Amino acid sequence: MNGKSARDDNLAGCAEGAIDPGYIELSMVGELSRRAEILEEKLRCCDLCPRKCGADRTAGKTGYCGVGHRLKIAAINIHPWEEPPISGANGSGTIFFSGCTLRCIFCQNYPISQLGVGREISREDLASEMLRLQQKGAHNINLVTSAHQMAGVARALDIAAKRGLRIPIVYNSSGYESLETLEILCGIIEIYLPDIKYSDPKTARNLSGAADYVTVNRKALLEMWRQVGSIVTDASGIGRRGMIVRHMVLPGDLSGTAECLSFLAREIGPEVWVSLMNQYFPAHQALETPPLDRKTTTEEYESACQNLTDLGLVNGFTQECRL
Repeated sequence: MNGKSARDDNLAGCAEGAIDPGYIELSMVGELSRRAEILEEKLRCCDLCPRKCGADRTAGKTGYCGVGHRLKIAAINIHPWEEPPISGANGSGTIFFSGCTLRCIFCQNYPISQLGVGREISREDLASEMLRLQQKGAHNINLVTSAHQMAGVARALDIAAKRGLRIPIVYNSSGYESLETLEILCGIIEIYLPDIKYSDPKTARNLSGAADYVTVNRKALLEMWRQVGSIVTDASGIGRRGMIVRHMVLPGDLSGTAECLSFLAREIGPEVWVSLMNQYFPAHQALETPPLDRKTTTEEYESACQNLTDLGLVNGFTQECRL
């Protein structure tokens, strides 16, 4: 032993302020390929996500996420309805990955996340799709719920970078992330777009099957912030780097909005950008689970907006009340 930990190795050259990451630089030094090798090794006894299910996905086993070692994609398209710094005028190049590390009973994409809808795709073809999105004018490549497939994604990024991919990578996440995996991604991801879903572990267990969500999520948010900081935009208002935290207000305040926002204000500060979402509608098992069987009320969402104001969280976005 030389006293150098795996974490130290993963973060080599990625200390705060040490680099200005981008695909040109990373591909030139072979860094994307090296990170992909680390992620691929983790598939042998999978611990890419906090579940640490231990499945040997290289031997054809599927993890808790429901996915094996091959990339599985549900949809690839230009998405115009993300936050303004993400979608801009041309849209975000979204890639929806099949499977998920959570089991949210109200998931609006449950056919993709829990029923396995999607098609397998090679790394080379995924790289080509990324380049196609760039050619169509997408402002970024938006990886939607990709943590459990990041070994293959890193390989695809390496291929795409060598072929001319030059737009930022957005890591669009439930916020239930392994610190070790995030550390491996340091310098590869320019923009983090994570959720902060809950403030109560019991609620997280009942609604998403993850009693440790709150603890895991808070640590993950702080690591993402350490890596990229506040959102930075270009002259057109398009995000180039940084973090925007999403919080969806649930009926009956099951999301624990005040506590979630208090954490952001206390541990990160007013520089953090928050997207306060009012787009909940009953789906999947929520249709039979009060109060999730109804939409969020105007009063509930307005109360959440007041929490933002009271905490001095002035950066970010709110939505119209929807009934």
